[in-house]
Formats: sequence, structure tokens, C-alpha cells
Amino acid sequence: MDIKTNKIRFVFLLILLVCLRQSLLGQDRITGRSFASRSEVIAPHAMAATSHPLATQVAIDILQQGGNAIDAAIAANATLGLMEPTGCGIGGDLFAIIWDEKTKQLYGLNASGRSPKSLTFEYFTKNGYKEIPSHGPLPVSVPGCVDGWFEMHKKFGSLPIDKILSPAINYAREGFPVTELISYYIQLSAPFLSKYPGFKDVFMPNGNAPDKGDIFKNPALANTYEKLATGGRDAFYKGDIAKTIAAYIKEQGGFLSYEDLAAHSSEWVKPVSTNYRGYDVWELPPNGQGIAALQMLNILEQYDVASMGFGSEEYIHLFTEAKKVAYEDRAKFYSDMAFNQIPVDKLISKNYAKERAQLIKERAARSYPAGKLKDGDTIYLTVADSHGNMVSLIQSNYRGMGSGMTPPGLGFILQDRGELFNIQDKNHFNAYAPGKRPFHTIIPSFITKDGKPWLSFGVMGGAMQPQGHVQIVVNLIDFGMNLQEAGDAPRIQHLGSSQPTGEEMTDGGTLYMESGFDYEVIRGLMKRGHKISYGDGIYGGYQAILKDTERGVYFGASESRKDGQASGY
Repeated sequence: MDIKTNKIRFVFLLILLVCLRQSLLGQDRITGRSFASRSEVIAPHAMAATSHPLATQVAIDILQQGGNAIDAAIAANATLGLMEPTGCGIGGDLFAIIWDEKTKQLYGLNASGRSPKSLTFEYFTKNGYKEIPSHGPLPVSVPGCVDGWFEMHKKFGSLPIDKILSPAINYAREGFPVTELISYYIQLSAPFLSKYPGFKDVFMPNGNAPDKGDIFKNPALANTYEKLATGGRDAFYKGDIAKTIAAYIKEQGGFLSYEDLAAHSSEWVKPVSTNYRGYDVWELPPNGQGIAALQMLNILEQYDVASMGFGSEEYIHLFTEAKKVAYEDRAKFYSDMAFNQIPVDKLISKNYAKERAQLIKERAARSYPAGKLKDGDTIYLTVADSHGNMVSLIQSNYRGMGSGMTPPGLGFILQDRGELFNIQDKNHFNAYAPGKRPFHTIIPSFITKDGKPWLSFGVMGGAMQPQGHVQIVVNLIDFGMNLQEAGDAPRIQHLGSSQPTGEEMTDGGTLYMESGFDYEVIRGLMKRGHKISYGDGIYGGYQAILKDTERGVYFGASESRKDGQASGY
């Protein structure tokens, strides 16, 4: 047999093998199992899942030292503020949903900060601003994270706060190796943030942003954490830290004052929910965007999503249009509830969803009206302990590293959440006002089943978050994926909807699709009128813990697109 014949047979055999593989993958197309990066983590006593392996280990260590899930979540968040400053830190805000096993109920914490009381709507109009700047002193609002930690600890904590913060303090002094992803994001931010006083001192101590594997130290942050460990939350909001922040912002031409910091408080709120095919999905009410996920789920529940199949043209079209409909309400209503009568119950009602679903047609809509009712990078972590407590926590600076405002000697950047106010319309629900919380993008989530905890989870990434929440829920409940598969399966994200800051969708926006979807599906969506961007985009980060009450074990999963890790014992 000649060489040419052997080559032909080899090519033919290779084609057969490829076809067989595609056939096998096709059998699992509905579950998405071909996309799983690894198996789930399973443990009998406790579980932690964060966006950094060392932070996950810190959480586990705290649990093994006798701490509970709340203690471990605070310790992990403090560690992430050091190790992942590209997404979080004590210059930002925090939201959490906590399952307390003792009382067997959920508690919601809104630890987001308010705008400076001396800054007015008229300041922006008089100075010709069409939108609030993304960086510098003007978008800085009160950082709520630290007060959030102490509120959680006061209500549910077990270990002393100095023991909880000790791992982060030690890492800040001794140093830790920077991961590839975090190095990339710091180096991406450095060229435009380094112009602000203080940034280089913390994040470019040798004149350059750290490379992958470099040992990075932040002694200034260690000192700040030590002040919190000994002086409590008042050390941040009423002590030298607050005075340093206020003086720095004033020097930069901003408005955040010592009085703004001293007056800050977090708020315990009641989570809200909708039932999706027998599962109660819980989110926090506005000023966050969590109820958008509930609105989308209420629309999707009216359709036989499971029969459509994961990755199908029908499902992706329906999902995208449901998102567009919900986000019009998001643009109009979501804002600080202390300043507005927001009809949350009606927005997440089944009857309202039926009305909104009637707007969805076979072709992509260029725009949708907001509902007529009578009456804005991030980290996510979750921890579960041996007592049955579970914490769903999300924390962020906004825009990755925040405003660039880096007060001297403190080791962190202040957030720029104030950018998300509307300064185009003074009568808008989300219009800027002194002492007001801006529209917020970061949202934790939780699912209960028959009144028992089932899932603590979150998906990071701005406007992706409600869309990510819905995709995880649908992947688990409709498509039967396991916890890791649900996060690994390729995602979609629609951008271009109307915004709480005043922008309006008129062209239908763009549907971003992660690699892994069939080209025939993409072509079908384009024929329906969707503008597609394939392979590009940011699709968020995911952590989750599922509680199997029958077998008494926890399942953990973490984002395969980032550095995250789930671990238990």
C-alpha cells in the first residue's frame, strides 16, 4: 500500500473521529457538559469559593479556627482587597445576603455609600457636565465596605475582628505573588491612573506595575487594616483615616468630606424574590439592579425554555429580548429607595411579567418602552460553614480600580460609583442629589427551595450581572447542568439598553456571544435582526455553593475564566 493511500485513510479516519466527537457533544448539548473545565468541589463540613485561591484558603483557615461563614467572608474580602485591587477594596461598597441557620431566614445588607452632601445637581449643570466623570474626585461617594464588615460581624460574627483581619495584614506586610490576570489589569490601569497623586506609591513602588509572579507588598494597607482591627469601624469613618480621605479629596478639588464619612451607615434590608419553576430566587431591592434578574426570570418562565435547548437560537433570542424589556424598567425606576417610591412588588410580579412578555416578537426589537405603573469589575465570594450558615457577598470599587483617588498612607483607591447618577434630568429617579445612593450594579444572589437554603451564587461584571444570574439559574434548573458546568457554559451579554444615567436604546444594541456557540445559531440570530459580536466581550466571573440537604454536603464551583477557586473540608 503506497504512502498516498495511507494518508487518505488517515485523513478519513480523522474526519470520522471528529464527527463522532461532535455527535457525542451534540448528545450533551442541552446540559452543556462539553464546556465543563473541571468537576465540582464537594465537602461535608464547609465550603468557600472566591476569585483568588489564596483568599479561598484564608476563608477555609478561618473556618477551621472556629470562625463561622460570616467571619470567613470578611477575612476573604479583606484579603481580596489586597490581592485583587483591580476589582475591590475598602474604598468601595458591599452588598450581602446571609442565610442564618439559627433563625432559618435570609438577611440582606446594603452597605453602599452616599454622595457628598455639599455637592449639588446644579454644580454639574453650571459647569457644563453632560455626565459625571469616570475618574478623579467628582465621582467619589462614601466607601461603605468597612461599615458593611462591622455590621455583619456585629450581627452574626464569632471570632474577634483582629483575628479575622490577621491573614490579610500578614500578606500585606510579607507580600504575595501577583497572578497573571491581576497583573494584566493593574498594568492596564496604570497608564491613566498613575497621574493621580498616591497611585504610584501603592501600586508602582518600583516605578512599574507588578508582573505575574512578582511579590507585591502593601504596608500602608496593612497599617490601615491594623487600625480597623484595634479601633473598629469608627477608626475608618471618624478617625485619622476619615480625616486623611477628606483632606486628600479637598486637595484634588472634590467634595467628599469628613462629615460625609462620619454620617455614614449601612442598612439591613429585606431580600425580595420570585419563584422560578419551584425555586425561590432572592435578590436585594434597589438601589442595586438585582430585581432585573427576577423580572427576566418571570418572563422566561412563561416559555418552555428546557425544550429549546442550551445555545439554541430560540432561547438566545428570547433571553435577549427579555433582558431588553427588563432593562428599560431598570433605566427608569432603579435608584435609592430613600428618595423614591419604587414599585418593586409590581415590577417583580407575575402579572406584570405577562404584560411585558407580550412585547416580545420573533424579530429583535430596536427599542422597548419602559413599563407604565400606577403606583453601573467586582469580586464575588461565598462561604458556607458547618453550622449551615451561608454568605453571598459582592464588593467592588467600580471600573476596576476605581476613581484613581489614592489617599496618602492608606493603601487603597476610592470608588467612583457616583458616576452612575443621572445629571441629564433632575426629575429622574436616579438624578443626582446630595446624600443619595447612586444606582448600583453589584448584586449578590441566593436561592431557596421549600424554605431551605439551596444555592448561594453571584456573577461579576457591571451590566452583565443580572444577565449572568439568569443564565446560571436557567442552566441549573432548565438545562440540568451541575454547578461547575452552569458557570463554564458559554455566556451571552446584551449591551446597549437604556441606562439609569440617561442614555436611551434606539438601535437594538449589540449581542455579545462567547466562543462556543454554533455558527448556524449566530446566523439565525442575525436574520432575526440581532447585531452580533462573537468572541469579544467581558462575561463576568462566577462563584457558587450549593447545599445538598439530603446528603449533608456542600458543592462548590468557581469561575474558570479567572483565578478563582472553590475549596472545602
